[in-house]
Order: sequence, then structure tokens, then C-alpha cells
Amino acid sequence: MLAVCFLVYIVTPVLSDYYNPRYDDFDINPLIENDRILVSYSKCFLDQGPCTPEAKDFKKVIPEALESSCGKCSPKQKQLIKTVIRAIIAAHPYTWDQLVNKYDGEKKHRETFNKFLEEKDR
Repeated sequence: MLAVCFLVYIVTPVLSDYYNPRYDDFDINPLIENDRILVSYSKCFLDQGPCTPEAKDFKKVIPEALESSCGKCSPKQKQLIKTVIRAIIAAHPYTWDQLVNKYDGEKKHRETFNKFLEEKDR
């Protein structure tokens, strides 16, 4: 639900309908292919470890992105977020559960965010 959003490759909102495109070309392959890096980002999002500058930026937008099912994400950002979250779910389902509970403890946004994750990438 984060987008680890987490997920994520979006940053500070700009005066438009989308998040800042600064990370639109962020190479997620090292993140999703290297378990050590994936765990490091996850720990950052859970406040269990240090954050890289990029992870700090991503972490800032997790709550809003979760609430709106990435409503301010460009199509590219949505694709990146879904890819990262799917990697976390596949490799570390317990960590995903922790992230979901941290950022949506009241379970207000889970259903709509899960639908967002299930949507086909365009």
C-alpha cells in the first residue's frame, strides 16, 4: 500500500496533477533484483534502518499515495510503484504486511489500493 509506493519513485508534489517527475527514470532493477537493497528500503520505510536520500523522498509520499491509490502518480510512476511493491510482496510478504499495518493500520485504504495493484500496467 505504499508504494514502497514504497515505493516508489515519486517525490515532492509540484503545482500540477502529478508528483515531481524527478525519479521517473529511477532504475528500479537494482532495487528489485538485489534483496539486500530491497530489504534496506523496506527497513527505511518501517523506521527500522537508515534511509538513502532517495528512500527518504519516497517515504515522504507514502501516506498520500496510499490514501489516493497513487492519484498524483504519472503513468510511469504508477508502473514503477507497482513493480516495486509486487517485488516486496513476492520476496518478503511479512515485510509487506508490516508496511501495510504501519501506513494503513485502520485498514481504510487496503481494498482500493489492492485494486490499484491489480490493475494492468499501461
